[in-house]
Amino acid sequence: MNVAIVKYNAGNICSVDYALKRVGVEAVITDDKETLLAADKVVFPGVGEAETTMTHLRASGMDTLIKNLKQPVLGICLGMQLMCSYSEEGNADCLGIFDVPVKRFVPRKHEEKVPHMGWNTIDDLRSELFKGFTHEEFVYFVHSFYVPVCDFTIATTNYIHPFSAALHKDNFYATQFHPEKSGAAGTRILENFLSI
Repeated sequence: MNVAIVKYNAGNICSVDYALKRVGVEAVITDDKETLLAADKVVFPGVGEAETTMTHLRASGMDTLIKNLKQPVLGICLGMQLMCSYSEEGNADCLGIFDVPVKRFVPRKHEEKVPHMGWNTIDDLRSELFKGFTHEEFVYFVHSFYVPVCDFTIATTNYIHPFSAALHKDNFYATQFHPEKSGAAGTRILENFLSI
């Protein structure tokens, strides 16, 4: 199986590569358009800032390429947020795969810290991405912005208020949490994605 990780100006690419190696996949990290188009699966990771990253993706033409991929694509963290229509982080217009905005967490009381960082549960699981999950699972989050619960939501988490922990539309899947840092649950999600 040919798995490509999108190479761009955002971090966390190596962690995703190591996680795929742990499940027996030697991925290629690339920004080559032909390689991405030919891959069986594409992972769109990310740790960074939305506006800066979208500027980079537009300049390289990667914005159009990613939107037009036909194979299964998995966006992670910033990757998921960039797949949405708009982000309050830098007032950035994003890829528009999911027609929903990305909003900033606004704490309502002192103990609600932003960023939302650490282990939290995912609920309301509605996707083959979560095949084999039989009870509440903990996954690892680090984010200051969130996607509201919407028609594309396939998992939710509650922090300050409920939000989308994962999204799905057509061949595009996305998680706000980091499966590559989420232990056995994250490994299962990656294996499920690879089997789609």
